[in-house]
Amino acid sequence: MNHRPVSRREFLAASAAVVAASATAKQAAIPIIDTHIHFFDTTRPQGVPYSGNGVKNLPIANPASFRRVGVPLGVVGAIEVEASPWIEDNLWVLEESNKDKLIVGTIGNLEPEKPEFREYLGRYHKDPLFRGIRCGNLWGRSLTAEIEMPEFIAGIKDLAAADLTMDTANPTLELIQTIVRLTDKVPELRVVIDHLPGMEPPAEAAALRAYENNLRDLAKRNVFVKVSAVARQVEGKVPADLKFYKPRLDMIWDIFGEDRLVYGSDWPNSAGNWVPYATELALVREYFMAKGRPAAEKYFWKNSIAAYKWVKRDPKQPQLAA
Repeated sequence: MNHRPVSRREFLAASAAVVAASATAKQAAIPIIDTHIHFFDTTRPQGVPYSGNGVKNLPIANPASFRRVGVPLGVVGAIEVEASPWIEDNLWVLEESNKDKLIVGTIGNLEPEKPEFREYLGRYHKDPLFRGIRCGNLWGRSLTAEIEMPEFIAGIKDLAAADLTMDTANPTLELIQTIVRLTDKVPELRVVIDHLPGMEPPAEAAALRAYENNLRDLAKRNVFVKVSAVARQVEGKVPADLKFYKPRLDMIWDIFGEDRLVYGSDWPNSAGNWVPYATELALVREYFMAKGRPAAEKYFWKNSIAAYKWVKRDPKQPQLAA
């Protein structure tokens, strides 16, 4: 068979195509640390206080069931966030998490104002997977009321002294204002605000300005925002077009910037119940990849290290350069 010579122009064009293909493959390989998943086991004799808000065909949410969902999509690590007010479930989650190196951390449920808080904090903190606690609008508690308790503030100071993180739960205008007040009292506290894209900003102009000013104030502090629960239902349907979600994402990006945002799916609640995990991930991947690879890397894994100080457990998990 005769082969005609390849011209220099053709050779350069082919080489450029190979380089472009390699760059595309490399760009798609950003590792993902999911900082917001939940575990539960509805088959336990005592039942569960939370079961994924009715997610179908998932009686047990644990490392194995999450691995089947997340790993094929590029997730290399995850942080479990409390899904129970029962004190013994802190231990149950740690035991489950230690079974699988995919899990790089857990956020527990302890009440800082309780006399036994320091004992439990010291006990659970001995496990390096224990990365902090969650406070906010959950389990009938009110962070706004709690920060007026000297015992609560003392407990939060112990949490900060242990270099652990406080996640918040279910943002509202009042909660955002409360986080400003809490970080006034305990400026060394590291905070992660969850599900901010799912919060409806106030429509009234003065309230909106106050809300945005509070966020700008928090952006100057040791505060991170979890861009989680992005997809939301509107009249029973979940829009799939990024344009629908972009205004809220732009507001959060403009205020907090590329160094304070972390990825979280809220599996198996909003990601798994409202929409498939892949759909939720595709929305934020499209948004952050448009900001450039460096910003996307910060969002998908680098900032999670600053927020939670998790420790690498598996060779697939990335780490910052020394």
